[in-house]
Amino acid sequence: MSKSANIRAYDARLQRALAYIDAHLDDELSVVVLSAVAAFSPFHFQRQFTARFGLSAHTYVHLARMKRASYKLAFRDDTVLDVALEAGYEGPEAFARAFRQRFEQSPSSFRKSPDWEPWLTAFGPLDHARSTLMQKTFTADDVTIRDVLPTRVAIMEHRGDPAALAATIQRFIAWRKAAGLHPKTSPTFNIWRSERRPALPGEYSVDLCVGTDQPIEPNGAQIKAGEIPGGRCAVLRVVGNTDNMEPAALYLYREWLPASGEEARDFPIYCQRLSFFPEVPEYEAVAELFLPLK
Repeated sequence: MSKSANIRAYDARLQRALAYIDAHLDDELSVVVLSAVAAFSPFHFQRQFTARFGLSAHTYVHLARMKRASYKLAFRDDTVLDVALEAGYEGPEAFARAFRQRFEQSPSSFRKSPDWEPWLTAFGPLDHARSTLMQKTFTADDVTIRDVLPTRVAIMEHRGDPAALAATIQRFIAWRKAAGLHPKTSPTFNIWRSERRPALPGEYSVDLCVGTDQPIEPNGAQIKAGEIPGGRCAVLRVVGNTDNMEPAALYLYREWLPASGEEARDFPIYCQRLSFFPEVPEYEAVAELFLPLK
């Protein structure tokens, strides 16, 4: 076996461990369990994992559980006690100590007014580890062409540094809860009006949208009425970590579109989010990416 084939084989074994963590976040995730999934001895698994990802398997599991906990605190109504127990702590005190150490805020303070900068910094190693081996690949068979009906939407615009997007999402969720627009009955869309990483962070632009026919009045939540136009679209379904839709969008633009003979319509690429983390495990989150066509 060649050197590159050996590396791919090792990566595949480590990827099995990451997928297992995603699927069993509430179960025992000891080194013994994970090393068996990856078919390494516990001794070598610990060293291989740390060498490949720059953090230990224990730290990776801790961050994955803390990510789910922080999402539930910021975006959902779970009690701090419930979040603490789900994260594997015996009570809110131990959870609060660990949370403050990681994010520089107490859980209750984070729920009320999250400081997203330490949060982004804390999850940098987790995101790096996931992006190392968990990137999805797509083929033309994954793309369908669909005739889409126009959809009236309420829009909250995010304009500026993407690091502040989580705060806009929090305001958007609070508004739609107050308006009675639950995701199960009112579809959720994102419309990207800029690149994910523009040359200047201040040029980042995305619309957070919820489908609704109810009248939208000017208000302090900065909500406005709009419409996603109907027409032909190339649709790519993404299952798993849907926080970063850039790989799917790049596939549609760089590979599928030139090979298809189709031409893009003058409307931005957008997605509909069909199931959400943390309501479902991250590996079960589903979104559909729409590339409008002429």
